[in-house]
Amino acid sequence: MTEVPYRSIWTYLRDVPFRQAWIDVDGVSTRYAEAGPPDAPSVLMLHGTGGHWETFAPTIGPLSRHFRCVAVDMVGNGFSAKPDYDYEISVYARHALGLLDALGVRRASIIGMSLGAWVAARLAIDEPERVQKLILMSPAGLVATASNMARIRAERTQAVENPTWESIKAMFDHLIADEANRLPDLIALRQAIYRLPETRKVIDHVLILQDPQVRERNLIPPDQWQRIAAPTLVVASGKDHGEYQSTARRVAGFIPNSEVLEMPEVRHWPHFEDPQLFNPAALRFLLGESR
Repeated sequence: MTEVPYRSIWTYLRDVPFRQAWIDVDGVSTRYAEAGPPDAPSVLMLHGTGGHWETFAPTIGPLSRHFRCVAVDMVGNGFSAKPDYDYEISVYARHALGLLDALGVRRASIIGMSLGAWVAARLAIDEPERVQKLILMSPAGLVATASNMARIRAERTQAVENPTWESIKAMFDHLIADEANRLPDLIALRQAIYRLPETRKVIDHVLILQDPQVRERNLIPPDQWQRIAAPTLVVASGKDHGEYQSTARRVAGFIPNSEVLEMPEVRHWPHFEDPQLFNPAALRFLLGESR
């Protein structure tokens, strides 16, 4: 019988020099992890809805050999503070910029996943001098699909109101294609976050972008995607929900200086499911190397 190697988040982090800390960002106690030379070019990593920095565990080590990597729990998410107001895209963007300011980072490349990609694109449009390059994975922010918004709201609300192992794990069935990549560490971390009393208090704030009217006013129209000047790598995940596959390919067509990375065997977390493909491609792109 072939032994299946034990895997956890620490499989990726155990030989990575990094630090985890909390920093005040405009009054919001913000959890983040940092790795890499402090004087190297910076890369900011932004997770998806309800996420936390550990989604970048397979990525932060390899990239930190060349970059100052900062992975953050965005405002209202993870173990960062959860103020009592709605988290629309402008709120996330201000928080991300505030974090960079607090860390003394003038310009950074940004890797964003889903919600994080939406925030990254917004920053590249509104603050072009702050954004070096973009990597957009499972990007949101172009369209509003009622069925997808309803699914996300139902799944996340159920998981927060009844944070059992089974309800948390059910979310990851939609995020990660291969059962072997739905690591127990991820489920345990998300369960700990969803069991926080403050998470339950603000879940409607976290999910505000699943409200059709709110989402509509936060969407980025095609003419604004076309204004993104930063070189952009868009990841097309072959097993992701149709909305995200469509959005990835459409925004890649709008952004003038963009290229597409095809990852056919992954779902919503491409970097986590297949770091062997994602990490070398991300490094090549960020370092400006040819194919």
